[in-house]
Amino acid sequence: MERTGLLEVGDVLPITEGKLPNSYYYTLGKAYAMSANYVVSQRIKSREGTVVDVKETPKGYFVTVEFDE
Repeated sequence: MERTGLLEVGDVLPITEGKLPNSYYYTLGKAYAMSANYVVSQRIKSREGTVVDVKETPKGYFVTVEFDE
């Protein structure tokens, strides 16, 4: 996430899955944040998640989302 104020703890947001040749990545909500790449065995099956934490670091904002898997 690049700026604060877009999400709050407790927000339930949809996720969209993207596919790369050997992995998957996820976009949170309306492009609020993107995930790292996940290998096939780590693929997320849920289509929505709950924001549990938003942290600011020197590298930007990091969002932690909880899924019901």
